[in-house]
Amino acid sequence: MTALLRYQSGLLFRSQRWLAPLLLYAVFIGVGVQAGEPVLGALGFTAAALLPVSAWSVRICLTQEPPAARTVVAAAAGRGRAHLAALLTGAAWPVLVGTVAVLVVTATGDRRGVTASAAASAGLLAAGACALTGAAVGALASRPFVRATGWSLAALVLGSLLALVTTGSPAKHAMTALVEGARTTTADPPWLACGGALLLAGAVAALACRATARLE
Repeated sequence: MTALLRYQSGLLFRSQRWLAPLLLYAVFIGVGVQAGEPVLGALGFTAAALLPVSAWSVRICLTQEPPAARTVVAAAAGRGRAHLAALLTGAAWPVLVGTVAVLVVTATGDRRGVTASAAASAGLLAAGACALTGAAVGALASRPFVRATGWSLAALVLGSLLALVTTGSPAKHAMTALVEGARTTTADPPWLACGGALLLAGAVAALACRATARLE
């Protein structure tokens, strides 16, 4: 698996396709977060903006290989393992970028009534919940479930939107916890949302790997 992860990471960074979602996230943060605003509300926006970026990143990694290269890798490592490596690669770097963003926002936001450690913990858990939920959306909106590019992009946008507004979504729960915490200056770490997102992402990954082994 380590070799597959290195292979997928190399493809991603050499292609420079990671630049577009990274710039999108930078624009979201630059427009939506201002230095000195209440830190919990800013962290809620920072986490929420990570969801479509994570979904896009996963879709990039699942579609970046030429068909011939994908066939060779699948023959050597198995389609399920190759698909899982692409999923993990696509989900990993948004988590890293979100972690950096949370730490920066925590350092520059207004922390009156909230300690830096409490704010950072809540923000990191919320970012993890949103990134993992986004990864699940990206996996469901890509091959082998949706093959046509147009339909895949439409499913990606719609799925990201629904994941942010639908009751019961781990991302919505995490974002709401931080927004409400900003009103009461109480940083309640969204452990349940992060755990739910982890279970959701794991279930979708297992389903996607099983499906790609059967359908491709």
